[in-house]
Amino acid sequence: MIIVMKRDATGEMVQHAAEKVEKLGLKAHVIQGTERTVIAAIGDKREEMRESFETVAGVSKVVPILAPYKVASREVKPEPTLVKAGSLEVGNGKCGVIAGPCSVESEDQIVQTARSVKAAGATALRGGAFKPRTSPYSFQGLKEEGLKMLATAREETGLAIVTEVVASEDVALVAKYADVLQIGARNMQNYRLLEEVGRVDRAVLLKRGPSATIDELLLAAEYILNEGNSRVMLCERGIRTFESHTRFTLPLATVTYLHQKTHLPVVIDPSHGTGHASLVPDMCVASVAIKADGIIVEVHPEPDEAMSDGYQSLDLPSFTETMTRCRAVANAVGIQCGADV
Repeated sequence: MIIVMKRDATGEMVQHAAEKVEKLGLKAHVIQGTERTVIAAIGDKREEMRESFETVAGVSKVVPILAPYKVASREVKPEPTLVKAGSLEVGNGKCGVIAGPCSVESEDQIVQTARSVKAAGATALRGGAFKPRTSPYSFQGLKEEGLKMLATAREETGLAIVTEVVASEDVALVAKYADVLQIGARNMQNYRLLEEVGRVDRAVLLKRGPSATIDELLLAAEYILNEGNSRVMLCERGIRTFESHTRFTLPLATVTYLHQKTHLPVVIDPSHGTGHASLVPDMCVASVAIKADGIIVEVHPEPDEAMSDGYQSLDLPSFTETMTRCRAVANAVGIQCGADV
């Protein structure tokens, strides 16, 4: 249920209503809108709650949330959410640009990449320290040493760090170094991990699983939101279909559809979505054209020498050229893409 407060409701009235929700055995999520405050009351006591709040001071009305996902729904928060994490801003007319290698390989590699992508207009640095790979024999990442290298790159450039966490027991460690915790496609429905990242004060980038529906993606986000973490970004990184000309099929219509259903920002991953470096620039530009809230792009100084995903990584000159094209399209559609250079 949604408790819609009156425009002139005081902070004390909002607090009182939220406390009353909790006393009924429900969970209260207070959401400050641009025009008024709403309280999302999550639980099963719909009729009892509606009757209990009809005469509460400051309450305008009580209405049901029809979507299976509650806190993520635009029924609860009609305004788009802007997620901020260090140098990264994603949503509400700002298209954040997250760029960097699939894997952190050395301090020189990650610092060089960070300097170059920042100069091109990136607003955050990506890089994997923990790498969940299909084969147990593939490079698994440098783990904490890789996290320390990412922190060094942040000190050098000021770029926010986006890196994946793969297990609930690693959340505290990764959060010590990262600004944004990435939940990879394989872990989209790892509910204990989702709950754990929901309890820490870090923004979360949640990737769609390759076989997941949109509702399943939003319900996965709901696990994070339900723990109190409101800084959640959704990521479309391609789905598995019968088509084999690309690594996955990248459905850009997801952006527009999600913008209609949720206030959460939507980021596109054209690197995994296509699996071919030659296709990535055009998909970046197309993502900006449909007003995606962010792009996350694999960039490597020497893709041919990369320890993972080199075939879908842009080199530094190609990324710089792509950013020039993205900014031109962003200006045409009325949004901001990346940082000014």
